[in-house]
Amino acid sequence: MNPMQVRNLPQRIQTTSRIVRRSLLASLIGFTCSCSTVLGQNVPPGGFGNPNIGSGAVPNGYAPLGANNVGSPYTSIQNGVVQPAPGGGIYQPAPGSQPPQGNAIPFGGGQPLPYAGAPQPYAGSPAQPIDGGTPSYTAQPMYTPQPSYSVQQPAYAPPPSNNQLMIGPGPMNQPMAPLNQPWQLEPNPGFMLSEPFGYNPRIRDVPLDVYAQEGQTGRFSLGGSVNSDLGVAGQVILEERNFDILAWPNSRAGLLNGAFRGGGQNFRMELMPGNRVQRYTLNWTEPNLFGYSPFSLSVGGFYFTRIFRDWTEQRLGGRVAVGYEITPDLSLTTELKGEDVKVFDPVINTLPALNRVLGSNDLYTGRVRLAHNTRDSPFLPTEGHLLELIYDQNFGEFDFPRGQVNWSKYFLVRERADQTGRHTFTTAMRLGFSGSDTPLFENFFAGGFSTLRGFNFRGAGPVEQGVQVGGRFQFLGSFEYMFPITADDMLRMVAFVDYGTVEKDIEINWDNFRVAPGLGFRVAIPALGPAPLAFDFAVPLAYAENDDRQVFSFSMGVTR
Repeated sequence: MNPMQVRNLPQRIQTTSRIVRRSLLASLIGFTCSCSTVLGQNVPPGGFGNPNIGSGAVPNGYAPLGANNVGSPYTSIQNGVVQPAPGGGIYQPAPGSQPPQGNAIPFGGGQPLPYAGAPQPYAGSPAQPIDGGTPSYTAQPMYTPQPSYSVQQPAYAPPPSNNQLMIGPGPMNQPMAPLNQPWQLEPNPGFMLSEPFGYNPRIRDVPLDVYAQEGQTGRFSLGGSVNSDLGVAGQVILEERNFDILAWPNSRAGLLNGAFRGGGQNFRMELMPGNRVQRYTLNWTEPNLFGYSPFSLSVGGFYFTRIFRDWTEQRLGGRVAVGYEITPDLSLTTELKGEDVKVFDPVINTLPALNRVLGSNDLYTGRVRLAHNTRDSPFLPTEGHLLELIYDQNFGEFDFPRGQVNWSKYFLVRERADQTGRHTFTTAMRLGFSGSDTPLFENFFAGGFSTLRGFNFRGAGPVEQGVQVGGRFQFLGSFEYMFPITADDMLRMVAFVDYGTVEKDIEINWDNFRVAPGLGFRVAIPALGPAPLAFDFAVPLAYAENDDRQVFSFSMGVTR
């Protein structure tokens, strides 16, 4: 290097630095102007046309970007991931054609820009000084800029109306994905700094710890009842609605801490000693026999003693029932029951029908029951109905069929706006028949609070030698209108008419047809239990000669 070149070296370094700074500044200004032009323009109805002539046509050798190329951060493509737009601008060469040479005029004007694939005019050629001087050095090679991404700042607009697609910004004027789709892309405020990414949904397993505290499922209650039909009786009930027959205790402490619980079964034990009636029952029910299914299984045992007017009856037995819930209101039940019926202490020993059943009698019963129940309450219903179709086939020492139809319909006449003060009209009917080999203790009987008011218990039916023998056929019915007296519905009044007959043979003898109208009261006291206190007065207008009439009947119960 000669002395002249050494002397001019600082000047050359200063000139080169100015050229590099001005080139970078010009490149940055041009890139900013290009982005501002594209971001600020509106998309024409036919899409972006030829930038050279503005006629809406695509330049020769070029085709618009496909639907899967990204023109907006809202554009959804396969897998929900945004890919960078191909280099070279808005257009790309059509398949099978050569890209044209030359420059494209930007949308906002300015210096021509090269098409994709056009040769770079400055790369590798001498650089011209900014001040117009003669070139005194070979220009350094310029590097091709990194590909930019055709992504625009998301435009936010009011939510569209139903069934209307949102049009998002972008060179292809593509509709935005519906807002309820999980693959809609999230706006990316930093898209100018890095490659934007969409929302790529995936399934993730998240461990959850659920802590549930069981409510009260067991019940122990003491109570009693006084009834014109059953006399005075006490009541002890032990019930568990989350019973598990397989959860045996591991120790003495476990007997009172979680033993026999957790299986979702039902266990009920009832003890009812009384002066006329004693009843002891034990019952276990699996409501979901095969897991979560409509089948249920019930197993139970019972001991029953009843002192009737003409004899004493004792029953000891067990039962197995399988139920099927067809709908929440419709159920089908099949049952097999076996019992030993013992009849003793007869008032007379000259009646053949009574002498025939004295002592122990083995009786087995197969039952099929279809029930449809839509009542709103089992104790004091105000609307809905109950239909029961029952068929029994009895065998053992006595072989006879038995059929029953029980129907009750409750009509809601009127009520207050808050659904209190309900007036209800009720119609009920019972129809039953039995075979010729029916024993005396399985006959139908009528009379009393639960069957035919205005008559004593079992006091409306056939009588032989002063003994109430009942019959093989029954037809009983009732009409009743109930309405509240007090504003809190605690006291209600009923007006009713009971009617029907029980016949020794399957027939209706109108001379024995009974009719008894009357009035009554219902007192609901929540502290005494769910069943209301009932007091009824009935006067028989039609009755048979040997009927045992009774004007007043009642039922009172307490359960705590």
